This record gives sequence, C-alpha cells and structure tokens, in this order.
Amino acid sequence: MDIKKFSVIGISVRTTNENEQSSKDIPALWNQFLKEEISTKISNKISNDIYCIYTDYEKDHTRPYTTILGCAVENLDEIPNGMIGTTIEGNHYQKFTAKGNLAEGIVFNEWLKIWNSDMHRTFTADFEIYGEKAQNPSDAEVEIYIAI
Repeated sequence: MDIKKFSVIGISVRTTNENEQSSKDIPALWNQFLKEEISTKISNKISNDIYCIYTDYEKDHTRPYTTILGCAVENLDEIPNGMIGTTIEGNHYQKFTAKGNLAEGIVFNEWLKIWNSDMHRTFTADFEIYGEKAQNPSDAEVEIYIAI
C-alpha cells in the first residue's frame, strides 16, 4: 500500500537492538511521553493517534536507529522546545496488525516476525500507529507499517 508524505512532532531517542538496548530506551521514551503529556503540547496535530516512528537507520534493524514518539501534524512551523519534527516521505509500505494485550508484548512479537521475514525492506522509515483501537490496552490493535 502507498502512504502519502506526512509530518510528525514528538520526542526521540537514538537506540539500537544490540544488547537489548532498545528494550530499555523505547519504554523509557513511552514513559516520558505519557508522564509529561507530550501529545497535549503539540498544537497543530491532525488527530490524537500516537505515532512511533523508526528512522535514520544506520544500516538495518541490527544497527542504531532513531525512534520518535509523537503525533501527525499539519506542518512543522511550531516545534515545541525539547521536541523534534520530521517528515516521512511517501513510500510503499506493507501493513501488519498486532492484536491483543499490549502488556503481553503483542507489538514486539509482531516485530520478531518482521525481522525474521525475507521481506525486502528499504529501512527508510517504519512506524506504528496507536489509534482508537489501541485505547484499551488489554484488547488493543496496533498498525505497523514497514517500508518496502
């Protein structure tokens, strides 16, 4: 499926899957996002959906990359202090859906399948969308888009 270009404002961390570093860094980013109510500080967002973007890959998922947690916005004119803005170029994506209890690692388990697949990934920008169907953590649905 083709996704049109969009922009996101949020907070970020540079991390890697090596030595399970991302399993510490990404939950810490989520904790900061929720605790500091980051989404309420983004003024021109187009929805309340939360985007978790993986980009700036050094090479592939085994090397360092940047994770951005934020909301899609109309433009990048006003980026609050301490946040970053990025534009995800339009691209061809394969969509995956993680369903179930967020506390049971449904999203991570879906990523394990993606990492172990023979899909021809471009490693430009991949992302998850936590929308209305993700509001109930025990019965959530999270969309994952992989650039191909």
